Amino acid sequence: MKLFQQKTEIIQFDNVDTFLKEFTFESSDYIIASRSIYNAYFKEHNLPCKITFHSDYGKGEPTDTMLDAMLKDVRKANPARIIAIGGGSVMDYAKLFVFDGDDCAEDMFLQKCEYKKTRQLITIPTTCGSGSEVSRISICELTSLHTKLGLAIDELYPDQAILIPQLLSKLPFFYFVTSAIDALIHASESFLSPKSNPYTELFSKEAIHLLIHGFQNIQQHGENERFNHLETFLRASNYAGIAFGNTGTGSVHALSYPLSGVYHVTHGEANYQFFLAILKLYEKADPNCQIKQLKNLLSNCLKCKEEEVFNSLENLLSSLLPRKPLKEYGMKEDEIKKFSESVIQSQQRLLTNSPIVMTKEFIQGIYQQLF
Repeated sequence: MKLFQQKTEIIQFDNVDTFLKEFTFESSDYIIASRSIYNAYFKEHNLPCKITFHSDYGKGEPTDTMLDAMLKDVRKANPARIIAIGGGSVMDYAKLFVFDGDDCAEDMFLQKCEYKKTRQLITIPTTCGSGSEVSRISICELTSLHTKLGLAIDELYPDQAILIPQLLSKLPFFYFVTSAIDALIHASESFLSPKSNPYTELFSKEAIHLLIHGFQNIQQHGENERFNHLETFLRASNYAGIAFGNTGTGSVHALSYPLSGVYHVTHGEANYQFFLAILKLYEKADPNCQIKQLKNLLSNCLKCKEEEVFNSLENLLSSLLPRKPLKEYGMKEDEIKKFSESVIQSQQRLLTNSPIVMTKEFIQGIYQQLF
């Protein structure tokens, strides 16, 4: 039984200036970046490579239509190396740029093609949530299916991940919190996965500990306290990425995908809506499954009794970002059944990563409860 792998080399620099002194950009490089981050930290250095911004191809998170337009331009440039500077969306795009051939995005995500990697990939995260800089997973909305799908293959592993805590300093508080909560969900779902093992738990447990402690500091001292913990949050997100890169994520992600796919809710925010409700469902359905161990871990982090864990966690997270009913995002009541069917049909890769069997009735009940 395969337990663990980590193929991405991880490098850290204290700040952008130090990185630029030690890293050499080549004319054959192709950068895809978040425009605001690139302009703030890299533009003045007049890098010699081709530079493009994901926002030039559309707004929001990755869709196959946007990705196809990007792939066309990448193939025309034929670079030797792809450098992704941004959040999870930017890195999810970039992972598909490494392949030879002319396959469309939909065929790639439906696994209707061969994957021949011909380019190096370097990832530089600018959020503290996705963990995509070290994972073998890319997520994209398939517009014909009105939901997101994931592709998880070893060829998607970046060759290098470069961590620069300074890049988190311009992240608005809302996006900082939603990305950090997403990292907590990644670590928790990895811990709960049937594929979880002592190696992955080294990373998922430490990520949960670091994130809870960081949230408590922000709760106590205010949102500007995050600037004192940027390196900690970035490392926690990275640990969570290593963990779920080996185990996968689970039902929280599965149920969030129709919401974010149809109503374009950001990934971390969409996951947050389902997180606690699904943890409570696991306990109700099987109190002796892996949720028991997660509650013990969280009780130690939150310094509360195990029976108080869910309330304590909800109070902590809602003090940073209140959750909203699904209908406030535009979801309609008649979509509860439709979304449930979509999850059953298209998200089995994620549902099987849950500690219980997720039935259609369970899924529909969660949507109804949160509507």
